[in-house]
Order: sequence, then C-alpha cells, then structure tokens
Amino acid sequence: MPSISFLTIAVLIGFLLDQIIGDPRSWPHPVVGIGQVISFLERRLNLGSPQARRRHGVLLTCLVVGGTYLITWAAVWGANALHPLFGLGVSAYFIFSTLAGKSLLDAGQSVMQPLKLGDLSEARLRLSWLVSRDTSNLSVGEIVRGTVETLAENFVDGILSPLFYAALGGAPLAMAFKAVSTLDSMVGYRNEQYEDFGWFSARTDDWANYVPARLSVPILLFAGWLTRMSVRHAYRMWKRDASGHPSPNGGNPESVVAGLLGIRLGGINIYHGKPHHRAEMGDALHPVDAADIVRCRFLVRTATWISLLPALLLTYVA
Repeated sequence: MPSISFLTIAVLIGFLLDQIIGDPRSWPHPVVGIGQVISFLERRLNLGSPQARRRHGVLLTCLVVGGTYLITWAAVWGANALHPLFGLGVSAYFIFSTLAGKSLLDAGQSVMQPLKLGDLSEARLRLSWLVSRDTSNLSVGEIVRGTVETLAENFVDGILSPLFYAALGGAPLAMAFKAVSTLDSMVGYRNEQYEDFGWFSARTDDWANYVPARLSVPILLFAGWLTRMSVRHAYRMWKRDASGHPSPNGGNPESVVAGLLGIRLGGINIYHGKPHHRAEMGDALHPVDAADIVRCRFLVRTATWISLLPALLLTYVA
C-alpha cells in the first residue's frame, strides 16, 4: 500500500480527475464490473424461502464487498511492487472511479436546461434517469424538487462518503464502499423480489453512510455561509426535519439544502402508480423554480471543494 504521503496525493489526483473529466462513458469503469458480479450472484442466490433469501443476502454482501476490497488491495499492491508511481496511479484511478462530483452536477444541468426552455416532457424524461419515482406528469415545481433532492442526497453517497473512505483507507476501502452503494442501488428495495434478499445490503449502506451523512451538515452549512444563504434557517430546518426522513441518513443533507434554498422538499411521489408520502423538509419561503437547481448546483459544488480539505487532513491521521 502507498505511504501516507502517496495516499494524500492519490486522493487529490482522484478528486481532481473527477472534477475535470467526470465519468467518460468510453473508459472502463470498475463499478460496471461490480454490477455484473451482483447480477450474476443475484440470479443464483435470490432463491428459496424468505429466511433463506435473507441468509443469501448476507452472503451476497460479504462476497461482493469483501471481494471488491481484496481485489483492489491486490491491484494496488501489485502496482506498487512494480513501481511506486505506478501504484500511485492505480490508487488514484480507483479513487477517481468512486467519485461522482462532476457527473452529479451534469445530471442536474441536464434537467435544468430543458426546464428553462419550457420543455417539460424532456425535463421529465431526464429526471426519470435520476430517480425511481414516476415523472410522467410532474409539474415544474415537482421536477425541481426531484432534482434538488437527488443533488442533496447524492452529495453524500456520490461525493462525501467515497472521499471519506478513500482518505481513511485508500482505494481498497473507497471501492468497498462503492460496492456497498452499488448493492443498495441494485437489490436494496422494499418489494417482493428484494424485501428479504436485499435487506442486509440496504442496512449496510445505511451504516456506511452514517458518519458522512452527519459530516455533510457542517460542510453544507459552511458552503451556504460562503454562498450567502440563510445558515440559521437551514440549521433550524435540520434540527426540526432531519429525523423525519424515511432514511436514517437522507434527512441530514436534504433538510439542510431545503433550508439553505428556502424551499420545501418531500411530499407525494408516485411509485408504480401508487402515491407515497415522503417526509417534508424545510419551509416554502418562495415558489420553487429552475433557479433553485442553479443555486443547488452551486451549493453542492462549493461543498464538494470544502470536503477536500478535511479528506486530505484525514490521510495524515488515518
């Protein structure tokens, strides 16, 4: 494994690569391989009684997360054995592949562009690529709400958490976290197919994001202060609303972002034709419009760069 100074450089390079080039679709991506392994194992393990499926779900999580860690560790170790600079490059590439800073902002931009042009059909379509709710009949305000919720929640899952684990344990731990996140996105659903099989993957994702989700609160508040948003109001919204979110983690960034923007998140979402009420975050201090996506993207970008400093400091004490 690289020395602490090499780890610091690897984290910095991985972060900068993500900010500059994002997620080029033509590049090989380790997460694609993780997803293929999950699909392969799911077809063979998601069988039997509910009790058997729960046991198999634990096995799936252990195999995928443990295997990802060991393979990444071996790749970095082997690269270091050839040359330390090669090891640095491999570590930086793996860390880069776990981050989604630029792609998250690009996703927000992709919804905002047709929305500003008044093309609701295209905005609904592009939002459907980001969320699992039905977007076919959403109003402008609901499209903005869904986009802001995605940016807020994925600031933790796609930026802060992988950066935190990269700083704490290098590329192997960052990739292990990415395996946890990928498992949750593929099998961590409360439906007939995955209710039992995916329960452990979903809980593991909750545990993995627990600390980063709470670190997101001061980081987002500081970013809000730098961008001249209402920090006191946002703090009150966090204290009041965060615990009402169905996720043990999602309420932290979403309530702060709602407070900083002065809008209300949450409410009624449609899933498979059925309405579901999601806990409301924040107060509606002004009507929601496309400008809120602009402000949210700027807030998340600022918070992302703020997150880099504690991550680099963590590489010295980890």
